[in-house]
Amino acid sequence: MKKLKVGLYGRNGHQIEGKLKNNEYAELAAVCFRNLSDEAKERYEKNGVKVCSSLDEMLKDDTVELVSLCSPRRADQENDAILCLKAGKHVYAEKPGAMTEAGLEKILKTAKECGKEFHEYADTIFYEPYMSLRKIVESGKLGAVVQVYAQKSYPMSDSRPQDEETDGGLVRWVGIHALRMVEHITKLKVDKIDAVRTHIGNPKGEGGLYTASSLMMTLENGGVASVCLNYLNPKGFGIWGNECVRVFGTKGMAEITDGGRHTHVYTDTDEGEIDTSLSDCRDFFDMLAEHLLSGKDMPISLEEELHPLRVVIRAHEAAKEAGK
Repeated sequence: MKKLKVGLYGRNGHQIEGKLKNNEYAELAAVCFRNLSDEAKERYEKNGVKVCSSLDEMLKDDTVELVSLCSPRRADQENDAILCLKAGKHVYAEKPGAMTEAGLEKILKTAKECGKEFHEYADTIFYEPYMSLRKIVESGKLGAVVQVYAQKSYPMSDSRPQDEETDGGLVRWVGIHALRMVEHITKLKVDKIDAVRTHIGNPKGEGGLYTASSLMMTLENGGVASVCLNYLNPKGFGIWGNECVRVFGTKGMAEITDGGRHTHVYTDTDEGEIDTSLSDCRDFFDMLAEHLLSGKDMPISLEEELHPLRVVIRAHEAAKEAGK
């Protein structure tokens, strides 16, 4: 079976190299990483992987069909994506895939003109128990969705960039996970959003890194949602990401808490934990690779995939406006 040839550019984020090991649909063809040791370079080349000195060099390699972008500066990723698309490569981009909606529209316009596809690492709910919660909501067990609460909390670190050009900033970098939980679990788009944020707790002093943000929004069905984002997850919690999501409906409530360690469903009775025993959940990248190879439909539309990105961009702008 033909496999999709993938080039990896940059490590500023969650590069997908691990997903390519013994992958049924894709294989590593080229890498371009900063400060690659001679030993690592030799290891890649020994395994038939081309080591490139620049993105431009990688784009000249006709064997590369998709470029996975973790650009060294997220502010440069829009231009990097456009260069890849114009070179005839599909693009799979680390979050945020673009820093502005105008930038996202430019990327999508270029993709259409070039006959290639742009996607984001939109795999947040393509793990259990999140996918099973999506199915519970879809089944109507909880009734109409009235309110959603989501949280995404990471530890503080001296290595976190003080500028938002490097990783996109708290709302766009971290918030997109929570917005995917809100939208992709409920299948409801956010209609309006407001946001506030603070620098309090920044180990390097006031200014620079934002440490926490609160988002409030209305959903397209008239329901409401709120999101808590911060870099305040204590070491004692024991998991890097302290996340949770609660969906309140007219017939019940379901929750995933403590970084996915605990789940529960309540309707007229206590139904216990979310049942994932019959899960058919698949890896998002695998489905993308299969889609690009065979044309098989993706599990969600591109609009559904990228709408949380649009929402966090709007939230970022709202937070900037609120801080004036």
